[in-house]
Amino acid sequence: MKNPWTTLSKTQVYSNPWITVEEHQVINPKGGSGIYGQVHFKNIAIGIIPLDEDLNTWLIGQYRYTLDEYSWEIPMGGSPITDTLEAGAQRELKEETGLSAKKWRNILRIHTSNSVTDEVGFVFLAEDLTEGETAFDETEDLQIRQLPFGEVVQMVMSGQITDAISIAGILKTERILKEEGRL
Repeated sequence: MKNPWTTLSKTQVYSNPWITVEEHQVINPKGGSGIYGQVHFKNIAIGIIPLDEDLNTWLIGQYRYTLDEYSWEIPMGGSPITDTLEAGAQRELKEETGLSAKKWRNILRIHTSNSVTDEVGFVFLAEDLTEGETAFDETEDLQIRQLPFGEVVQMVMSGQITDAISIAGILKTERILKEEGRL
């Protein structure tokens, strides 16, 4: 489908190592002029559902500054666009849980908030796991929980997990496991 928007100009109003924010002067689809803000992420969002042979998974708990609240999420982080998606997923899983996986499946592509950002995320299902040591980033004060996957699905359904990538990845994994006859 043809883009009904016309961009007249773009001005970068903010930048840091993770994002840039631009203000766009636009003509909207009905012909009116206006502004549009766009947040551009410099990395790709990568989430991982680690799943052991007993259908347990791992969640990461951390205080999210932007929300001013605690959040339970799947292991995830930003991967440089120069890395392969799987390499980014492997690194994030190891950093946050200490786990390594022999079997990887890219199960989901998601736009996190497409009205204000061009961020794209991917979720991987990681299986055949080996435990190891974590390597948290300086900004991370994380709790790690190993839980039965069915309990994690219930956390989504009861609103205990609110992160969009986590919800989408958990529900997609549930669907895959049901289709494969594992749930």
